[in-house]
Amino acid sequence: MTSNSGWGEKTSGLEVAKTYAQHIEGRNVLITGVAPDGVGEGTAIAFASQNPAILILASRTKQKLDTVAESVRESYPGIDVRVVTIDLASQASIRDAASEVSGMISRLDILVNNAGATYNSRHWTAEGIEMQFGANHIGPFLFTRLLFPLLSEAAKQSPPGATRIINLSSHGHRLSTIRFHDYNIENKEVPQGEKPFSPLPSTFARVQDDGYMPTIAYAQSKTANILFTLYLQEHLQKKGIMSYAVHPGGVSSNLGRDHDEEMADAIAKTSKFWKNVDQGASTTLVAALDPALNTPGGLYLADCQYFPSADYTKELDVAERLWHLSEDLIGEKFILE
Repeated sequence: MTSNSGWGEKTSGLEVAKTYAQHIEGRNVLITGVAPDGVGEGTAIAFASQNPAILILASRTKQKLDTVAESVRESYPGIDVRVVTIDLASQASIRDAASEVSGMISRLDILVNNAGATYNSRHWTAEGIEMQFGANHIGPFLFTRLLFPLLSEAAKQSPPGATRIINLSSHGHRLSTIRFHDYNIENKEVPQGEKPFSPLPSTFARVQDDGYMPTIAYAQSKTANILFTLYLQEHLQKKGIMSYAVHPGGVSSNLGRDHDEEMADAIAKTSKFWKNVDQGASTTLVAALDPALNTPGGLYLADCQYFPSADYTKELDVAERLWHLSEDLIGEKFILE
């Protein structure tokens, strides 16, 4: 279990950071998907509050990054905060960003793969991968692969399990497993075990004219985040690196800006309590910092506690299959040994 069983959906990220201040001070932290009024901003401000050595903020839009960085500097003068532009829908951009990060630091103590996208219509990455699977899973997979030497270096100098890789997922993962026979969501025939769960609310079961199923695409990508975490957790514990997947909760942010009114209304009904961005950051902070999590007691957290994920996210053979597919899609191996 976590160290503080009293924390929950209303817990502040700043409170978590203050509680675990000694696990932030002097350490290097990188957060992706940082933009104003989003969970990434709440996460950045919480980490900044406790004197990290270097805080790196990474996202696609330089102007938004600069806005958050300036907010951090105004709130916590003296913090060494740096920005790196990265487009997780472009593997060339990811490689450039990783190279830039490697020029800034020699070790990375905490990587928060916070970035996420959700779309109501079909989009493709630069490599021709369905956008939600590509940007939400394949992009972070490649970025983590490229930053792995920095994480390994941090682990050599830290207590076992204190070096962390945190992957943001969602309870929405429960709507779909990995469609290995149709990961680009082109409505191809798939085996029974890869079909969407039914019955789904009509809005979530929507199929666009081109065969695209936006909710299923999102759910698949969030399942991938957990399976990625499972594989990392299984193979990295002996190297002193831990990984967790988190559900930030229903957070009032700009994540669903592409949705139409019907979809927005359906999503609004999925949570009884909508968090602000500080509250939305708290579970990430627990997953990244709680010393009780140096050894795994679970895989997935929500509202600052361990939370059960779908059974199919705990199948190591499926995680391994996804790992190999991901390697194929980035064109290189990701070897952890």
